[in-house]
Amino acid sequence: MEKKYEIIRKCPLFTHIKDEDLIKVQNCMGGRIVKFSKNQPILEEGDPARNMCIVVSGAVQMVRDDYNGNRIIIKRVGPGELFAESVSITEDAHMPVTIVAENDCEVLMLDSSRILAPCYKNCYFHINIIKNLLDIIARKNIWLTQRIEITSRRTTRGKIMAYLLMEAKHLGTKEFTIPFNRQELADFLGVERSAMSAEISRLRADGIIECDRSWFRII
Repeated sequence: MEKKYEIIRKCPLFTHIKDEDLIKVQNCMGGRIVKFSKNQPILEEGDPARNMCIVVSGAVQMVRDDYNGNRIIIKRVGPGELFAESVSITEDAHMPVTIVAENDCEVLMLDSSRILAPCYKNCYFHINIIKNLLDIIARKNIWLTQRIEITSRRTTRGKIMAYLLMEAKHLGTKEFTIPFNRQELADFLGVERSAMSAEISRLRADGIIECDRSWFRII
């Protein structure tokens, strides 16, 4: 339980929340931890969202299937990260993507209606939670702009390099491990795996990158 507490504590939603108040926050907001099996849908496209969720263990993926049945990975969400927050606080909104368990995972679900509405106990940490939520949504909007920049590139090479450069800038290093295997990377970029693998090989041959599976170094 201590390990779960540490993961939840790292979520940006709880920035400036005192350790002794963290359990109170979860109770006030109807927090409950739900377990999901690998590949099990957590929320499906078109579903109403009543809760904002925090990954406690494992990971989940935001995905969409196109008209040919090809899966596109929008984003991977790992331990301590939040998802479904924007939809859950928007009246009558429905999920634009499907959230699926990447592996066996646990998710802390918080009732969004309790986050936005003042509670009868007048809990003083509500204002911090709302400020943190606004900050998270703003940062995700910036990330979505960056993702559009990646997927709008016309060539597979352009998409690969735009993604790798974004990761290098975000992590502050030219050497890093991405959170995707090759098929997942192809799904994230919206390209065919074979074409992507061929382009990665050409990038290596041209001396632009070094790589081994999920490890990359930009030369």
